[in-house]
Amino acid sequence: MYKVINVISDLNIGGAGKCLLNFLKYHNNDKFEIITIIPRGSLLKEHIISLGKKVIEIDGLADKSFDIKVIKKLKQIFKEEKPDIVHSHAAFSARIAAKSFKSIKTVYTRHSVFEPSKKISKGIGKVINGAINNYFSDRIIAVADAAKDNLIKTGVNKEKIVVIKNGVEPLNKIEREENEVFTLGIAARLTEVKGHIYILEAVKKLLNDGINVKLKIAGTGPYEDIIKKKISELKLNDIVEMLGFVEDVETFNNSIDLNINASFGTEATSLSLLEGMSIGLPAVVSDFGGNPGVIYNGINGFLFESKNSTDLYNKIRQIITNNDVYQTMKKNCLDIFNREFTAKIMSKNIENLYIDLMKGRG
Repeated sequence: MYKVINVISDLNIGGAGKCLLNFLKYHNNDKFEIITIIPRGSLLKEHIISLGKKVIEIDGLADKSFDIKVIKKLKQIFKEEKPDIVHSHAAFSARIAAKSFKSIKTVYTRHSVFEPSKKISKGIGKVINGAINNYFSDRIIAVADAAKDNLIKTGVNKEKIVVIKNGVEPLNKIEREENEVFTLGIAARLTEVKGHIYILEAVKKLLNDGINVKLKIAGTGPYEDIIKKKISELKLNDIVEMLGFVEDVETFNNSIDLNINASFGTEATSLSLLEGMSIGLPAVVSDFGGNPGVIYNGINGFLFESKNSTDLYNKIRQIITNNDVYQTMKKNCLDIFNREFTAKIMSKNIENLYIDLMKGRG
């Protein structure tokens, strides 16, 4: 049996935390003993305990990638627990601490996708960044091909990178009457890079074209007032429903007909898209980041050109006006989800990486 310590710096439960919880639920207990180190006060604690897993809380880790005091604390824990592998999630301190022990292998997951700055993707900055990540990581998990590309651009050795896409538990399909009006939905933090403005512009174009739709927006964030202002400017107050933070994602996904994702600044393997696919919900998404690795153009949805509201409008229109296409995409969503994106598949892929690493393969 291998002992693995996961270290995550999140206080709240975001995408990385959800993926970690899914792994803790589905990993092979006969082959792996998993311990998780979290910041004191993290919302992850009760969920990890409910899964019957050991959790260690430490101070100073909260939402920090690097802290000298944290490194010292982690070294002491690693000395006592003697893990075979330390797997870090946005916690560089854990990789530094683990490197002090020759017996420990290090794994790091890159959960995000964003265009790297010139500071770390050009010249000496690229050399230094690559050298640091290559030295402190035996393997790096990229949750999307785009994340792998980002890492390579910043000097990381491509041979160390393994793409393992996120996986989620399937939602329950709730039988309901068809929506009177075709309903679009987006569940995302309200920030500029999530592209809500382009969605609103596309909705306006649909209405101008005589196609009635509704739009549900789930999420909170600093861009909320700007989005509300845009809704008023476009006279969409009766069309758009701002739901705020939505805890019940199952009910939300079952209340819409089409998922929309318009990200243009950061997007890996969207858990929201995967959850929708698990109940046969097609999507129209930007061609940015990890979206093309989830939505296959013309198969389980459409890709549109990032920041192009006219292209987004055209793709939504194709689905709304062709029921045969829509129904085929619904079926394809279920097939692709069950084949590629379940939490069990993700967990098995991570386990295989651990085993290969410990056996010196790959």
